[in-house]
Amino acid sequence: MTYRAPVSDYEFLFRHVVGFDQVAATGRFDEVGSDLVSAILTEAGKMCEEVMAPLQRPGDLTPARLENGVLRTSPGYGGGWRAIADGGWIGMSGNPDHGGMGLPMSLTIAVNEMMSGACLSLQLAPLMSQGQIEALEHHASDALKNLYLPKLMSGEWSGTMNLTEPQAGSDVGALASKAVPNGDGTYAISGQKIFISWGDNDFCSNVCHLVLARLPDGVAGTKGISLFVVPKYLPDDNGDAGVANSLKVVSLEHKLGLHGSPTCVMEYDGATGWLVGAEHGGMAAMFTMMNNARLGVAAQGVGVAEGAYQHALGFALERKQGRTAPGTSGTIVDHADVRRMLMGMKADLFASRAILMACAVANDMAAATNDAHWRARTAFLTPLPRPFAPIPA
Repeated sequence: MTYRAPVSDYEFLFRHVVGFDQVAATGRFDEVGSDLVSAILTEAGKMCEEVMAPLQRPGDLTPARLENGVLRTSPGYGGGWRAIADGGWIGMSGNPDHGGMGLPMSLTIAVNEMMSGACLSLQLAPLMSQGQIEALEHHASDALKNLYLPKLMSGEWSGTMNLTEPQAGSDVGALASKAVPNGDGTYAISGQKIFISWGDNDFCSNVCHLVLARLPDGVAGTKGISLFVVPKYLPDDNGDAGVANSLKVVSLEHKLGLHGSPTCVMEYDGATGWLVGAEHGGMAAMFTMMNNARLGVAAQGVGVAEGAYQHALGFALERKQGRTAPGTSGTIVDHADVRRMLMGMKADLFASRAILMACAVANDMAAATNDAHWRARTAFLTPLPRPFAPIPA
């Protein structure tokens, strides 16, 4: 069954359920009316159906691979990335001063969910960039913002997040990666990171890694961790990707699914990096990206559930099994229990999507008003969509 983006469901939620009119009434988002919302959802839906959905199967059949140290992505993924980038879908909520659209996060989440239902393996790539964009907007110096943000938002460069290490899985404070000052404002980053989604690709001119590492005077545990941006290629005097940095993809993880998304083991060998935020303030800076990812991964879960529901419905409309009532199609959708299961799936989907969007709207209201009520509501709702989300690769 061909994927169909749930545009009408989102239009209904925005207009009648999650209170998006409150967002549109704020000074920050007062230009985002219902017509613009419908236009954005419709165009994003077309891109998901026509460009991304056809890439789902090739990504599984022809996984990303390493060839002599060079990462090769699945067939068509480069074109898919370019469609996402050219449509402006990466920098939807980014600051317009650096090339973003300045749209509400709730619209970005809606588009991300539709992209996830169409092709989750590819959607992980812009999600990583969006998280890095938000972290840099909040914590990076003006020089780093001016250099990295326009290229990340345009899709010329892509972003990643590097937390986990072989000996420090859920215990981030046990990381061993080191950062040594070079004396010129840069740092030499050394260490190994694992489970890095989209740690490299062959369709962007640069890949920018946000890396957690410990300075020489960093105390043990999470309080001694700093955050650095470490690009695959060092920017030259014009701000373009220049000579290669001292980092590489060691190997790719073998996974049950998401074969089109390269999950990398990264090695940094004195790679040049720049501090993001304050020294020893890496966890606070990284959690800006992590909170973005929590909502983003929840959207992925809803998107995957939508795709699964559509496949189940398509199968039920075609599969013939057992006796059905006279005059019916003869397919299993005519069995009452099959209809019950399908309706249960649809109801769960609607509820989880509504919770997701209510959280996104609260996030937008907090950003637009800085009101304590909306900040508290965002903090309360953020964990709730998580049970619907898959484990990130």
